[in-house]
Order: sequence, then C-alpha cells, then structure tokens
Amino acid sequence: QVQLVESGGGLVQPGGSLRLTCAASGMTFSIYRMSWYRQAPGKQRELVARITSDSSTNYADWVKGRFTISRDNAKNTVYLQMNSLKPEDTAVYYCHAEFVSLGYWGQGTQVTVSS
Repeated sequence: QVQLVESGGGLVQPGGSLRLTCAASGMTFSIYRMSWYRQAPGKQRELVARITSDSSTNYADWVKGRFTISRDNAKNTVYLQMNSLKPEDTAVYYCHAEFVSLGYWGQGTQVTVSS
C-alpha cells in the first residue's frame, strides 16, 4: 500500500533552518504531484509548496522565497528546505501525493520555531 513518511521536523530557533523529507513507497512516485501542507493549532491545513511530476513548483505567497521544494524520483523522496524560520511557521507539516483522483497523506512532522 502507499506510504508517505515525513521526517526532519523538530525545534529550531527563529532564523534557523530545517529540511523536511517525505519518503514514498508503494506507488509510482515519479507520476505524482507532491505537496507540503501545514496545520497550526486551531487553524485549517494550508498549502505550503507543490511540485509537479515534471518538477514545476509553486509556493504559498507567504513563503516569500524562504522555502524550497524539490524531489528525487530515484529515491522516491520529496524535500522541503525551510530557511529563515519564524515562530508563525510552527505547525505540523504534512506530505501529500496526488495523481488524478488518487490522493495520499503522510502522518505529519512537527516543526516548532521558538527561542
């Protein structure tokens, strides 16, 4: 079955960086559009960044060049490099895979930005 496993979250100080990883299995990874979402306490889940099967990318407006999404089809992995982190980036970050009507979520990884 399809599995998406996120890792790389943790506690980081404001201005710091983290690299999130989502490892996929049980799917033909290269054909899927991959996305990172996040959900802060009391808020709705929101799109952070997306990368298509041909590696086109788009980002939420508030990312403002701080985050970079990338993928390695040979490793069935998608990454989210997050720089210049702010306390308001604190959330659970989720990986999402989508192909036509198929969609899968990972279990999420907690990112906490605090001094």
